[in-house]
Amino acid sequence: MATILGHHHISMLTKNAQENNTFYNKLLGMRRVKVTVNQDDPSMYHLFYGDNKGRPGTELSFFEMPMAANTRRGTNAITRIGLFVRGESSLSYWQKRFDEYSVEYSDVTNYGGRKSLLFEDGDGLRLALQVVDDEAVSRFESWDGSDVPEEYQIMSMGTVEMTVRRIEKMERTLTTLFDYVKVSGDENKRLYRPSGSDGHSEILVKFKDGDRERPGRGSVHHLAINVENEETLQYWDEKVTERGFRSTGVVDRHFFKSLYFRESNGIMFEIATNGPGLVDTTPGIEAGEKLDLPPFMEADRAEIEAKLSPLDMLGDNNK
Repeated sequence: MATILGHHHISMLTKNAQENNTFYNKLLGMRRVKVTVNQDDPSMYHLFYGDNKGRPGTELSFFEMPMAANTRRGTNAITRIGLFVRGESSLSYWQKRFDEYSVEYSDVTNYGGRKSLLFEDGDGLRLALQVVDDEAVSRFESWDGSDVPEEYQIMSMGTVEMTVRRIEKMERTLTTLFDYVKVSGDENKRLYRPSGSDGHSEILVKFKDGDRERPGRGSVHHLAINVENEETLQYWDEKVTERGFRSTGVVDRHFFKSLYFRESNGIMFEIATNGPGLVDTTPGIEAGEKLDLPPFMEADRAEIEAKLSPLDMLGDNNK
């Protein structure tokens, strides 16, 4: 059986790319590894942040939508994103850093079975810094250009929370389609991880009835999960279709190949390949320093750039 390797990336909506860059690149100290555009709507930026190499499992991505209204929170949505940090001393560091930058945060709490700080970005996206042990270090490459010391840097995506009306439907998708294992839970809250995982890339599913979330700034568009290569992706395209879901089929995003579908609660999953990757994909473009377009969009570069708002480029990312 083709194995789900874990999280690949997660994609959100932001109202302002420059403010988003300040928060994630400067305040949180994550490397901006790719500045590109939404390939389905090139009038909007698509920004990626991650570790030094932008490896799958470390990537947060954002679509800029300047006209986006506030999210009206509800159910059938991805409702919080965990970010792994190393050791409990990291939480003390981040409390001080959040105080310095006037970011509100919770008391230390338990989230996804780990000691955590809950907070939000400027768009209202709900996040959590989660303490993880050194097992995660081997999959993380620190970024020398970060304002955050190496020992406190965000290492990867952590627990992703989904809030749904039909929790049994989500459980069947995760366990019988993707072969995730239920780690813990009851009728209202359940934690899952890929069967081949060593304790990371977990999905926390919560039951909540009520109105569906109305997406806007700070909402999550989709979660991408990771597979090895295009051959494996073709396998999952067949499995998703056999399950009765409508797949987009395999789409070539240049930086990776993927497919998309919505499960029974309406939450969108992307299944994405390991490579080619976000860093060193385009010769002559240093990661995150210049607008990077896939080859099929290069002929329209001047028109695309004219429609985009100003954003720090050409080395500002790495100061």
